Amino acid sequence: MTDYMVTGLVKRRAELAGEMKRTQEALSQMARDLETLDAAIKLVAPELDIPAIAPKMVKPPEDWSRRGEMSRQIFAIMRVSGKPLTSREIAAQMIVQRGLASTPKLLNLMTKRVSTCLRDRREQGLVRNVPTRGGQYLEWELAG
Repeated sequence: MTDYMVTGLVKRRAELAGEMKRTQEALSQMARDLETLDAAIKLVAPELDIPAIAPKMVKPPEDWSRRGEMSRQIFAIMRVSGKPLTSREIAAQMIVQRGLASTPKLLNLMTKRVSTCLRDRREQGLVRNVPTRGGQYLEWELAG
């Protein structure tokens, strides 16, 4: 491998790691801002049911539904995890990564899509089921 290739890869990795850190910090700040808003709402309207305030959904960009995008994201989540995950756990992480407001309806829909994708990949030999923690849900891990 050539030196300029390694240098470029190292530089890109550092940029990506920095971007991830900035994003995590931004999410932490948003969570703090949300807590501050909730406290202010409780002061001026203590009778208001704050959890009942529905999050405003943002339409995802078109490129999220391109061919193979879900598989790539599922595999990335499974690689980072390092432990077997249920379809629901993977779906919840995908919702967070996509910046969507998690609702039970969206979580159920994404869980079904993740499960279908994983079953297809199991038939291709890319993922497999593992013995589960309680026997109630299928857990998945990367094959090989």
